Amino acid sequence: MPCVGDWLNNPLSIVQGFFAQNVPNSDWEKKVTEYFKEKLKENNATNWVPSLNDVPVHYLKPNSLVKFRCMIQDMFDPEFYMGVYETVDPNTNARVLHFGKYRDVAECGPQQEIDLNSSQTVTSERQTFYCVPVPGESAWFVQPVIVLNPRFYSYISASQARVSPSTSYTPSRHKRSYEEDEDMDLHPSKQKEQHMGNSCCSGGDIHGCVEPKRLETEAPGAHHLISPNCSPPLDLNFPLPGEKGPACLVKVYESWESFKVNDVLEVYGVLSVDPVLSIVNNEERDSSALDPMECMDTAEEQRVHSPPASLVPRIHVILAQKLQHINPLLPACLNEEESKTFVSNFMSELSPVRAELLGFLTHALLGDSLAAEYLILHLISTVYARRDVLPLGKFTVNLSGCPRNSIFTEHIYHIIQQLVPASFRLHMTIENMNHSRFIPRKDYTANRLVSGVLQLASNTSLVIDETQLEQGQLDTTGVHNVTALGNLITWQKVDYDFNYHRMEFPCNINVLITSEGRSLLPSDCQVHLQPQLIPPNMEEYMSSLLTAVLPSVLNKFRIYLSLLKLLDYSISDEVTKAVEEDFVEMRKNDPESITADDLHKTLLVARFLSLSAGQTTLSRERWLRAKQLEALRKARLQQQKCVNGNEL
Repeated sequence: MPCVGDWLNNPLSIVQGFFAQNVPNSDWEKKVTEYFKEKLKENNATNWVPSLNDVPVHYLKPNSLVKFRCMIQDMFDPEFYMGVYETVDPNTNARVLHFGKYRDVAECGPQQEIDLNSSQTVTSERQTFYCVPVPGESAWFVQPVIVLNPRFYSYISASQARVSPSTSYTPSRHKRSYEEDEDMDLHPSKQKEQHMGNSCCSGGDIHGCVEPKRLETEAPGAHHLISPNCSPPLDLNFPLPGEKGPACLVKVYESWESFKVNDVLEVYGVLSVDPVLSIVNNEERDSSALDPMECMDTAEEQRVHSPPASLVPRIHVILAQKLQHINPLLPACLNEEESKTFVSNFMSELSPVRAELLGFLTHALLGDSLAAEYLILHLISTVYARRDVLPLGKFTVNLSGCPRNSIFTEHIYHIIQQLVPASFRLHMTIENMNHSRFIPRKDYTANRLVSGVLQLASNTSLVIDETQLEQGQLDTTGVHNVTALGNLITWQKVDYDFNYHRMEFPCNINVLITSEGRSLLPSDCQVHLQPQLIPPNMEEYMSSLLTAVLPSVLNKFRIYLSLLKLLDYSISDEVTKAVEEDFVEMRKNDPESITADDLHKTLLVARFLSLSAGQTTLSRERWLRAKQLEALRKARLQQQKCVNGNEL
């Protein structure tokens, strides 16, 4: 067996060791998975694995172990590959068995050929996901983080500080990917000569080593790179405009049916960036152009599904897990014993953290403590269940009364961005409504899902800014986009466009709407801003808020908001009965204005109010406080309505 250090730099040598010891027994695959699972449990070993989120691809050693925190943007058709194949030396007739798992290209010696008719050949199946970094992921992820409890960080920026496994490799081959690729394209024979010695499978990604049901597909996006192998720009299909980071083809070998589009994963696997893949894809496109019957896939599908590996690397997954959350300050899984200790320690100091956060948000909202209370409740809200089509736990807040100048709403978003793991600010202007793509759609020509702004990961904070909305005409696209926003808010779902039909994709997005008057969009709760101070210089006032907060305090705020989303909550039978009796009494006193909707809303406020105080069950005290907050909020709306005569 190879030395233990090789599991990072050369994981395929570990796989080869298990394969050689256990063939023809198929147990070698389970042993490989168990080996790496145990390795990653040792002494924070996950921090030693280079992350594609932090380290540029050209600094990473090909075929080394990497990790990637990502969202599944699209799922391609399964593909067949040679899980086990046999090579033969024509001179000596010596035969050798090889494994094809975790590889794009079949490996064999210079004097060997693959025996495609060997009885030892095992054809297997794998699934390819097109994955992108989590849309709207906050910048504070990759900044130095103040350590509160170093035992529990799952993927904190240690991967940046500890890149010795990757930087020990001199990335000469990848360095040329931008400078020399042009020369390689002009003289492809040079590139072929460089790699024929290492690979006898010029069928590369698919042929010889892989036989596709359908070639891999890539997804479109709002981000373009010029690929030397494609005449049009290569669209990396990021859902949000201006996104950066690698897109990857993630190849999954086990339990892929447990994953779905928009799931957030952390994967550990073998990095594949072999330039041979680009040669193979070029040859496939050329041959299919000469003989259209040779391949049923369109040229566009091949171009998009098999992008150059230097731009869209492949990761062959050894281990993958869905993430409960993406906050690097929290334990990856809260069910483990050590994680429970972390949670209990933090919960013991919850009250002062809440008080500090309330004070901070009150200053940000110009002295309005009621609006700050509701903003906290909004930020810890989450869809915890669905009853038929009704999502339970959503709490969309419309913060009306915002100043028309964009400085205030811009800084409010910037503050939220510093508190939550993922967020996006949507400017609701006529231009954006009419020209942006909100709903993902299926492109049947390229056989891919074209991303849209509303293809977001669970628990993303979406801030919709209506303060810049002016009079104008919505076209058909604009109407569809506004409808999509309404469906997202009301039903927590987005209807993806598959041309001939719509397909519902449930979501869990925290939506905050900032507006002057009442929003044009539906909301669960409208809070009218009532500033207690008007700073002479809004820009300077808002900018100074964040700089005045210590990084360690900010981190406590971040843990607080993420942790409370994950807590369970219940109402005892005794309290349920008391609430029902209280509601009946409220109806008697004010039968016209108190409705069942008011009960639902007050229960929701009581739920998040309890959780915000670290209580996982409703108490009489919290119920009364929720009623008080709702009474203050409604009184303020009524007062504003009387002042300006407009409906709020």
